[in-house]
Amino acid sequence: MIDYSSLIDRWDGSILAPWAEVLLQQVEQGLSLERYGDLPRWLEALNSLPDLAPDKVVLDAARVGAMTAAAPSSSSLLQLRQSLARLRPWRKGPFELFGVHIDTEWRSDWKWDRLEKCVGSLTGKRVLDVGCGSGYHCWRMLGQGAEEVIGIDPTPLFVVQFWALQKYLQQQNIWVLPLGIEHVPKKLQAFDTVFSMGILYHRRSPINHLQELRECLLPGGQLVLETLVIKGSLGDTLVPEGRYARMGNVWFIPSCETLMSWMRKLGFLDIQLIDVSVTSTNEQRSTEWMRYHSLADFLDPDDSSKSIEGYPAPRRAIISATVP
Repeated sequence: MIDYSSLIDRWDGSILAPWAEVLLQQVEQGLSLERYGDLPRWLEALNSLPDLAPDKVVLDAARVGAMTAAAPSSSSLLQLRQSLARLRPWRKGPFELFGVHIDTEWRSDWKWDRLEKCVGSLTGKRVLDVGCGSGYHCWRMLGQGAEEVIGIDPTPLFVVQFWALQKYLQQQNIWVLPLGIEHVPKKLQAFDTVFSMGILYHRRSPINHLQELRECLLPGGQLVLETLVIKGSLGDTLVPEGRYARMGNVWFIPSCETLMSWMRKLGFLDIQLIDVSVTSTNEQRSTEWMRYHSLADFLDPDDSSKSIEGYPAPRRAIISATVP
């Protein structure tokens, strides 16, 4: 069911040909059974999904999904729910398939509502979503008229979740690849719009990440960046010692002014701060579909303005910029 051959064929001879030449090998490594011991059971869950043909596909609403005019049989719905549940945890969403609501950890539709106002028209555009998870925002980008949407995420579970959704959403111009930004060929300059959301603070070198994003864009292309920030002025940056909100891989959390100065230094233009908001426990929380600890467990129980370690609670900014 997971087959990237048609994408490779499409890219052959195009501006993405340098990526097409290495993509098959990259996918094989990203979905290696030897590297990922849980992958066989996730693929088994994927293959156990019932065959249901949608009458309608929804890509432009909070719950991305598929539906039929007549309700599927109770046995099919039970099989659908059980197969999808075997792919937990579901982090980004929400989705709804034939009445089964996948209530994900993140209300990713809230983030989309905040950033949609800064995104130029996606009609006819080729878009890259870095660290896309199961592809929720990719589907929303396609729903806004993008010609081709490529998501990349190195977590195999999220890639399998995408293919579970794709079984029913059946869109030809959207793909999630089991890769990180480091697998994109250098200086590719192939995308009209690049999104990086929730990634920058996980990178040991935020400057290098911003440069990688810049090199993915066509001249005049737009970057939409969403990341953790702190209150502060130019030059202020939090470098957490140990964990931050129980995350061990958080390296740099700059102030908005500091982040925008980094972007200016790299040659980005038209840099605009679109939104700054404190993440709430209504936006990120445990659900039936993500039963592990979530944001409420990562905050100081006596002072929700602080993380459990005593740092400022998660605050996120959205910044738009273009390249020359």
